[in-house]
Amino acid sequence: MQYIRLGNSGLQVSRLCLGTMNMGTPDWKPWIFDEKQSEPIVAHALANGVNFIDLADFYSAGVGEEVVGRILKRVARRDEIVVTTKVGYGTRSGINASGHSRKHIMDSIDASLSRLGMDYVDVFMLHYFDVNTPVEETMSALNDIVRSGKARYIGVSTMLTGQLAKILLACERNGWVKPINMQLQLNCAYREEEREMIPFCRDQGLGVSVFSPLARGLLTGEVQSTRNQTDFFTQQMYSDQTSFDIAHSVQRVARARGVSNAQIAQAWVANHPGVDVMLVGADTTAQFDSALAALDTQLDAEELHELERNYTPCDVINDYTAGKRILRAARPGLDRFNLIEAVA
Repeated sequence: MQYIRLGNSGLQVSRLCLGTMNMGTPDWKPWIFDEKQSEPIVAHALANGVNFIDLADFYSAGVGEEVVGRILKRVARRDEIVVTTKVGYGTRSGINASGHSRKHIMDSIDASLSRLGMDYVDVFMLHYFDVNTPVEETMSALNDIVRSGKARYIGVSTMLTGQLAKILLACERNGWVKPINMQLQLNCAYREEEREMIPFCRDQGLGVSVFSPLARGLLTGEVQSTRNQTDFFTQQMYSDQTSFDIAHSVQRVARARGVSNAQIAQAWVANHPGVDVMLVGADTTAQFDSALAALDTQLDAEELHELERNYTPCDVINDYTAGKRILRAARPGLDRFNLIEAVA
């Protein structure tokens, strides 16, 4: 396993991070694994050198943290792993049950630690940028959590570059701890973060961790999987022809190499110069091994050309555009503007 220091911090993490959104209870979503199904995957990742575990209170409405927390107690030493969880979406509906107010952040860290059965998390992350809460309120609360010892570091995820700039400015002005990690979406079919966010993170000293290297499963070629058929976000993000064309390119390169589609798509992400860590949400130990192999898979110039030749810019994928993204393809016109030309 390869290890890096996360951003400008001294924290050393594996270049593969085990994503756990698929662990918890199928009562939340049909493609979620229960504790018995999840443990072999966690144990296999740890046995292969992974020390970085990604969670969120939102996953399985809190059950994910409970399940993974119990598994980690059985198969790992706390001081040898780096555990991150996120705050924002919450585990229930109701007033003050989500967002990044001081109240919700303080309530959430205590609830997450209780579910995990831990005294602290290594990185406590904002799941998104809460436009309804003053950034100073949010970052002051996170600073207090670090000072209290309930988190060692803080991080951020899924936001616009300007929003990250507001966070860093607030921290700089007030002498608060700054985030060390930006978790963002990047893959062959979605590269918009290359434009501003990744260069900005490099300039400001944040580590870059990438989720969804397989475009929520599209790039595996398994379009009929339970997740692809039931996940709202897959349909919202990757249902355009350009994404399908890129998936076919991944398949062509994989067949020429004699490896899986997933290994090629993950190799593109893992070897991206702007990426420090790649998250892996494996359903089997074999799927994890594909990501492990991707770390050492060097793509040549012709393979990169095939993987990248169909890409066209698209609307940003984040929580503010969910359900209303501008598609890559032209939208149909309205009857009101369908003019009938006069014929002489």
